[in-house]
Amino acid sequence: MSGDDAAAFAHDGGDVGVLLCHGFTGSPQSMRPWADHLAAEGFTVRLPLLPGHGTRWQDANRTTFADWLSAVTDSLAELAGRCSRVVVAGMSMGGTLTLRLAELHPETISGIVLVNPSILSLRRDVKYLLPVLKYLVPAQKGIASDIADPAASEDGYDHTPLRAMDSLRRAWPVVRAGLGSITMPVLLLHSRVDHVVEPENSAAVLAEIGSSDVTEVWLERSYHVATLDYDKQEIFERSVEFVRRVTGACAAAESSAFRGAADDAPVSDRAPDSAEVPVSDRAPDSAEVPVSDRAPDSAETPVSDRAPDSAEAPVSDEAAPEAAAP
Repeated sequence: MSGDDAAAFAHDGGDVGVLLCHGFTGSPQSMRPWADHLAAEGFTVRLPLLPGHGTRWQDANRTTFADWLSAVTDSLAELAGRCSRVVVAGMSMGGTLTLRLAELHPETISGIVLVNPSILSLRRDVKYLLPVLKYLVPAQKGIASDIADPAASEDGYDHTPLRAMDSLRRAWPVVRAGLGSITMPVLLLHSRVDHVVEPENSAAVLAEIGSSDVTEVWLERSYHVATLDYDKQEIFERSVEFVRRVTGACAAAESSAFRGAADDAPVSDRAPDSAEVPVSDRAPDSAEVPVSDRAPDSAETPVSDRAPDSAEAPVSDEAAPEAAAP
């Protein structure tokens, strides 16, 4: 990967900050148009590059969910130190990280925006084979660039690193178990067709999250990487409305002095037809996730939020040539 769009991004704007979290095997490139839109609206924006991303897929296998969480936690702390109110937003695994931040730092975050968030998988190969397969095969076919618009593409890895993927899998039940503690406002946007994250993910979030202020928006024309797809403008505009609502930000005050984006620069990794449906009833209906899928597999070992699994064996850097995507 190369280019400024794949690097971390920072813009210093007004007193309201927005932290954006990109997805698994992707980079800030998939979120950069969103970041630029928020910066043009006058917000202070941070979009960090997650450890093990934006380089080679082999690097991701040397990182864990704890490393990714640490990176966005640092960015959140930096934003909170300079802004009076902060909103966190994420896509896919970035949504997983956003939910975990909301669970751990509710006093710091005014609201969260989720785009096709990932908190579970119904696939048997992910649930049962991945914990063993990661020791035998370092990577499988990539999952990047699931986009309906043929003119758009995601700058992501062409392989899915399995050791890193299993770290995400082990984090899912930890994040899911804490959904009930999230009471801040939530904007959830999810695609009608998604070839990477099953629809049961958003259904579980809607059913289990503790907030009574949840807005659901269907993205009718986009696939998984919706921030680069046909509905991207819908995401950008609705997120701006949401940020202003939950923070009390004035549009004129936020945007008048910060319209110029020419001074924005990448920073280092460390510095880092849609129908709106208000959700008021938190009880799941019969069409939602089966009970058997609501609890983590008893054979799984929950992942720590701060320490990687030191017991895992090293893997080679050679990918299996004909493996299927997880």
